[in-house]
Amino acid sequence: MRSVHDWFGGYSADHQNPTNRAIHWVCVPAILWCVIAALWTLPVIPSLMRPGFWAFAAMFGAFLFYFRLSRALGVAMALAFVAFGLLSAALYDALGPAHLLWLASGGFVIAWIGQFVGHAIEGRRPSFLTDLAYLLIGPAWLMGKLLRRAGIAY
Repeated sequence: MRSVHDWFGGYSADHQNPTNRAIHWVCVPAILWCVIAALWTLPVIPSLMRPGFWAFAAMFGAFLFYFRLSRALGVAMALAFVAFGLLSAALYDALGPAHLLWLASGGFVIAWIGQFVGHAIEGRRPSFLTDLAYLLIGPAWLMGKLLRRAGIAY
């Protein structure tokens, strides 16, 4: 398995332009939340599960991937997942599943347009086109930057 530094090095190589990086600071968290919110709206068996079950399952799987790369990164991403999960749960209760799904879908499309604009400015294609695992690396790469700024080694 590649190390976290190998993953981040590969991702960084495709993200050198400051404008593209700035766009990623907005669009990557937005995309992550949109995916969590959309998963929150998936139907569940009420006697066995609660709304958000599928989002929790996906977040837990992603957490295991991150934790295996780095414990500090895994814990930090788990905190981000908790925040996005709480936001999704609150909006699910306030808007209902249909409206939350529309909000998440619209945000997802807009954020991906932003990502592709950033990569057009960069002049490089998105990393996930070479390896789908980079879809998980993008949020972790940003979290890694936050951890470094906070003086936390990962």
